[in-house]
Amino acid sequence: MTRSPPRNPLVAIIGATGTGKSELAVEIAKRHNGEIINGDAMQLYAGLPIITNKITKEEQQGIPHHLLGCIGLHEQTWVVGTFVREALKTIAEIRSRGRLPILVGGTHYYTQSLLFEDKLAEEGVEDEKPDFVEDTSSKWPILKESTEVIFQELRKVDPVMAERWHPNDRRKIQRSLEIYLQTGRKASEIYAEQRARKNHANGKNGDVDMLDTPTMRFPTLLIWVHAQADVLRERLDKRVDKMLERGLLQEVETLEKFVDEQATAGTPVDETRGIWVSIGYKEFKDLARFLRDGGTDLDRQKKLMSEAREKTQIATRQYSKRQIRWIRIKLVNALAEARSSESLYLLDGSDLASFGGDVVEPAMDLTDQFLRSEDMPLPSSLSSAAAEMLTPKRDYDLSANPDKWSKQYCLVCDVTCVTPEQWQQHTRSKAHRKLTSKKRGAERDVEPPP
Repeated sequence: MTRSPPRNPLVAIIGATGTGKSELAVEIAKRHNGEIINGDAMQLYAGLPIITNKITKEEQQGIPHHLLGCIGLHEQTWVVGTFVREALKTIAEIRSRGRLPILVGGTHYYTQSLLFEDKLAEEGVEDEKPDFVEDTSSKWPILKESTEVIFQELRKVDPVMAERWHPNDRRKIQRSLEIYLQTGRKASEIYAEQRARKNHANGKNGDVDMLDTPTMRFPTLLIWVHAQADVLRERLDKRVDKMLERGLLQEVETLEKFVDEQATAGTPVDETRGIWVSIGYKEFKDLARFLRDGGTDLDRQKKLMSEAREKTQIATRQYSKRQIRWIRIKLVNALAEARSSESLYLLDGSDLASFGGDVVEPAMDLTDQFLRSEDMPLPSSLSSAAAEMLTPKRDYDLSANPDKWSKQYCLVCDVTCVTPEQWQQHTRSKAHRKLTSKKRGAERDVEPPP
């Protein structure tokens, strides 16, 4: 019996930075009459192609790309609700032209919020008014206060969330307080509802029959372009050098100039969100200022360059790990709860020389089968890596384990850890062991004689 093709299909390409997502999206679009929607928060900004690692016009190969370079530096930073609304409008427009929408990008929180019909967002709740756009810090001046002041206020109104965040993590502290101010409800209560929904989906709680299980907005094929950790690390390190060759420092100087202009005009930039937290900008700020101020000490310049380069490489590697962690913990679990686990396929793009055979061709086959509603292979059957990486890791999802929301403070190092995993990593670190050893030695030195 012939099955009807899926109604309103969507293809989503996900994966860590540097794995070839954009290239794959273009190839699928060429074959399937598609148009591409950017799902990377940094690439929403106009200009700055190097810091944001935008696909070039040549690489786009004539395929229409949407939500790419659509926000100016003067404009308000988009929140996830803004992205979802704009992306849904774009998807509808693409379909009206009889073409296939293809979502690609590494901001997986945005991707997940678009894919699922879930009003409660993991990092905060958006106002339900469709045209709601405002400067929340103007409405609630406390959000402009120091991190310490905001943190103390959060401890008053929502001590559970305050206990979850590091006291210096301004963005998350600010967002948790903002949720309370916007909705009149504690963020911790909202997340408790999410957990209740998840428990209900898994048959663990009979008291939440009225809660809906998460559902996907559209029939969706998700393709996860993956790469082995050691291969990706080397690739990302080299990419930083290429960014420098292409003019990364000049883009940082452009951003610094904008910051200074806004400060002079009395409208200081909030550098804790949007393009201002992009990798490369904050790491190279000191070098850019040194050069702008006419610094001539070559040794100092070399030192700043070396430090900035290393920090950018480290930050890029850490970001790629967070992207993978989000997929494995958040997205894979969400798909399981929505009974859509078989929508996600992992393809290994470790070997760039065989990217066509290892990634592009299998992705084309999967897309063909998906659009024709044909029987598709089990995702875990494609490779041993797929079998391992696509297994839900529920125990590591802190949002589902509030019992792990407890901070630990290291008196020796003056370091606060917000998860058991962070505490374990810290106490095993060389820096901690070294300082602990020094302290013990100092204590022995001051012991009174017997």
